[in-house]
Amino acid sequence: MLAIIQARTSSKRFKNKILHNINGKPLIWHVIKRVKKSKKVSKIVVSTSTSKTDNKLIQYLKNNKITYFRGDLKNVAKRLLDTALYYKKKNFLRINGDSPLMDSKIIDNIILISKKKSFKKYDIITNVFPRTFPKGQSVEIINTASLKYFLKEMNSDEAEHVTKYFYRNHSKLKIKNFKSNKYRGKIKLSVDTKKDLIRIKKLLKNKSSYEY
Repeated sequence: MLAIIQARTSSKRFKNKILHNINGKPLIWHVIKRVKKSKKVSKIVVSTSTSKTDNKLIQYLKNNKITYFRGDLKNVAKRLLDTALYYKKKNFLRINGDSPLMDSKIIDNIILISKKKSFKKYDIITNVFPRTFPKGQSVEIINTASLKYFLKEMNSDEAEHVTKYFYRNHSKLKIKNFKSNKYRGKIKLSVDTKKDLIRIKKLLKNKSSYEY
């Protein structure tokens, strides 16, 4: 399975967050490291933009021999579609670049689900509709042909958030959601603000709580 990590440095709430240091390594390094622990992912690509604002990210990826693809800055749906088409993949796993505590077991679980014959024709397989996993543990396997078909119907907001269109129009799409019974209460494991970054640093230091 191709894993596409979407990332850009021009985040509105916290610019350059994916390059911010967490315990000696940039945030994006932690995300990639977690996805690499998956037994079912065959290739990882960081999908970012052609904007010069992402040149520092590209330099980091080049220096560390990490595969990347550059596409549209704001039309993220098109960027991910172009990435999947470039690698000639019928489906791909979407991971957000702000998820340094991503659990590889969740990744492997959704990939196993996608391999079942009964789920081959789904437009999207997800764990956020409805959300029972924390933010920062979101996984989606998107059918490339479906994304290409519905892209022309997306408004700018939906195109920027990639799968928002799928969930808004769920009645006409085939969506498979899987739930978690493990998490209780509201936990946030993604990085959207500097306050989130401080909390994540503390969690990563406690390796007994989070497999790493």
